Amino acid sequence: MRRKFAIRIQLGTLAVSGLLAWSLAAAQTAAPPSLDEQLKAQYQVAETRWDSGIVTIVKPGTVLAVQKGGILGFLPEEKAVWCPTTYKDGNLKGPSAFCRAMVAGKNTHLFQIGEKVYPTKIDVKKEKISIFLIDCDSCNPVDPPSFYKSEVIFQFPKGYLETASASQVEDTIGQVLTIDESGGQGQQQAQDSQPAQQQAADQPQAPPQAIQLGQTLDQVVGVLGQPQQIVNLGAKQIYVYKQLKVTLLNGKVSDVE
Repeated sequence: MRRKFAIRIQLGTLAVSGLLAWSLAAAQTAAPPSLDEQLKAQYQVAETRWDSGIVTIVKPGTVLAVQKGGILGFLPEEKAVWCPTTYKDGNLKGPSAFCRAMVAGKNTHLFQIGEKVYPTKIDVKKEKISIFLIDCDSCNPVDPPSFYKSEVIFQFPKGYLETASASQVEDTIGQVLTIDESGGQGQQQAQDSQPAQQQAADQPQAPPQAIQLGQTLDQVVGVLGQPQQIVNLGAKQIYVYKQLKVTLLNGKVSDVE
C-alpha cells in the first residue's frame, strides 16, 4: 500500500515538473513585441469624437512638438480629404501639386516649428510609417479651437523596417516630431495660476496709511518716503511731496495741504 502511494507521489511530482518546464519554455519562446506595438506604446494616440461638426478630444495622447516646417493641416471634416507630407532621406516634402489642387479653396494651416500636436493613428506598412496628427489647441494655445489634422509619411528603404529597432525608427521620427517632455504643462500651469491670481486680486487690501496731526518726522517719512523738497524755517519745516505739503512745527505735523 505504501509503495503504491509513493508511486503516485512520484508521478504527481513529474507532472508538476513537466508543466513548469513547459511554461518556462513557452515564456522563453514568446514572440517579442512588434515594431507597430512598440511605436504605439511610445506614442500614445489621442482619442477624438466627431459630434455635429464639432471635434472633441476624448482622451489626450502623447504631446509631440513639430521640428520641421512644411506639414500641411486641414480642418477636421467628417469625410475629410487631406494631403500627406512625406519625410524621406532627411528631407520633408510637402503635398503634391495634384493633391493641393484637389483641396484648393479649403481652409489649410502650415504647422510651425514648436507647434504641439497629438498623434491620432499610427500605421506601419512595408517601407513606410504613417502618423496621423491633430492640433493640440490647448497646448499652443488656440482660441477658438481649430483641431487641424494632418498626416506625415516616413518613407524608409526597402527591407529596412524588417531589421530596424524601435529606437532607430524613433530617432528618424524625432527629426520631424519630438516628444514634448513638458506634455503641455506650461500652458496648464498658466491656466492653474489664474485662479490663484484671481484669489489674490479678490483679497481685501489694507487701507493706506494716513498722515495725521501730531505725527513725528520719522512717521511722515515712513509713510511718504523722502520729500522732493524741504523748506527749512527753523522751528517750522515744510516737506514738499508731489501731491501734498506737510508742515511740521517743532518736529511734529501741524498742517497738511
